[in-house]
Amino acid sequence: MEKFKVSVKLHCPAKEVFTGWLNDKTHSEFTGGSKAKTSPNEGGSFSAWDGYITGTNVEIFPYKKIIQKWRTTDFATDDEDSLIELFFTFKDDHTLVTITHTNIPEGQGDQYKKGWKDHYFAYMKKHFEK
Repeated sequence: MEKFKVSVKLHCPAKEVFTGWLNDKTHSEFTGGSKAKTSPNEGGSFSAWDGYITGTNVEIFPYKKIIQKWRTTDFATDDEDSLIELFFTFKDDHTLVTITHTNIPEGQGDQYKKGWKDHYFAYMKKHFEK
């Protein structure tokens, strides 16, 4: 299994990014407009990128941390879900969003690391730094 950590600095409050992650409309907007269905509740399911990504909220610590079971349609049916831990740290005039992504099937880590940067972080910067 593979794992990695990636971060992005956004010039907005942590609460704004945190609540946006768990909001259908905002999550869709900061992934470039791809349809997302989210849940603000622990145990709630979600999907993003028109169903390419699916998962479940494991734990939610308001405005600080979200833990989700996460998988894509690239996972084999017998692959375990991977786990993402999102940390939202507000300091001075920005929020540092850090994603620790673990339990990734062998050979897929690099594509997801690139995906977080290209398909999430780039659009999040545009969305939150208007």
